[in-house]
Amino acid sequence: MERFKISEKDAEEIIKTLNFSKLNGLIAVIAQDIKTNEVVMSAFANEEAIKMTLTTGYAYYWSRSRNTLWKKGETSGHLQIVKEVYLDCDQDAILLKINQITAACHTGYFSCFHKKIIDGNVEIIGEQIFKPIK
Repeated sequence: MERFKISEKDAEEIIKTLNFSKLNGLIAVIAQDIKTNEVVMSAFANEEAIKMTLTTGYAYYWSRSRNTLWKKGETSGHLQIVKEVYLDCDQDAILLKINQITAACHTGYFSCFHKKIIDGNVEIIGEQIFKPIK
C-alpha cells in the first residue's frame, strides 16, 4: 500500500469541511499503526498541519507547548507514513492509519499508550524499544 497523498486543491476542500472551532483552531488526531491496529498516539493539528499531512503523506501536528508545526519523526527518524485517513461524524477528529517507523513515544515505547490501569494500579505493559536521549 502506497503512502496516502492528495492534491493541494483537494486538501483545501476537505479542510473547509472540518470543525476546528471547538479547540481554538485545532482538531484532535489519533494515530493508529496500520499493521498492528495499536493506537500509538494522540495529538492536535491546525489547518496547516492537516494540509501538510494530506499532501505529503507524512503526519504533521501542531505542538501546543512549542506553538509550532512539527513533522512526526523529523529529528528522531521515527516517521509516521500515512496510509489511510478517516474523519469522524462531527468533522472534529481525524484518525490516521499510519506505518509507524521505530516508535511513536518519545519515552522509547512503540505506543504512547504503554500504561494500563490493572486492579487500581498503573502498570507498564509495553516494551521499551529505545532509550530516550535526555
